[in-house]
Amino acid sequence: GVSVAPILGAAGVVGLAVGFGAQSLVKDFFTGFFILLENQIRQGDVVKLGEHAGLVEEITLRYVQLRDYDGNVHFVPNGEVKTVVNMSRGYAQSVIDVGVAYRENVDEVMQVMKDVGQQMRLDPSFAGRLLEDLEMAGVDRWGDSAVVIRCRFKCAPLEQWSVRREYLRRLKSAFDAQGIEIPYPHLTVYAGQD
Repeated sequence: GVSVAPILGAAGVVGLAVGFGAQSLVKDFFTGFFILLENQIRQGDVVKLGEHAGLVEEITLRYVQLRDYDGNVHFVPNGEVKTVVNMSRGYAQSVIDVGVAYRENVDEVMQVMKDVGQQMRLDPSFAGRLLEDLEMAGVDRWGDSAVVIRCRFKCAPLEQWSVRREYLRRLKSAFDAQGIEIPYPHLTVYAGQD
């Protein structure tokens, strides 16, 4: 005399809920399988996965564990990974934008930048990090208070940040020695016309 209709209805609802929950788990496993199969990410790589970036500490079929520069650990489910930006595969480019005052001779500034790049290339502590000479792109844009010159180094993987910091440090000293102005934003206020 027990009605089985409510039991079957409840079992159907529970089965549906488990099915929806398992759907994301299955998506995580399939995506994780292809990430590992295609060797997109390896332990020790520095990657960007959506809005999270950091050093890959662990890869499983379900998630990728990243540690960012501040030391925070991020667990990114594989099902949420839409794009992978791997910053440590093969080689890296250290792109550097340098702003100088409008009154400076751009050709002379670019020559100083090349000289500093050549000095870094000859420095034994940086020779292994730099794979090629400095590549000068030239004037990239006219900013509000500076002419922006772009250049880049081809570097060993994960060395792009240390190369950039050292280049900017050396370039600041070279600009100071040459009297080249690194401008800061300034504002001119006009009170109107007579």
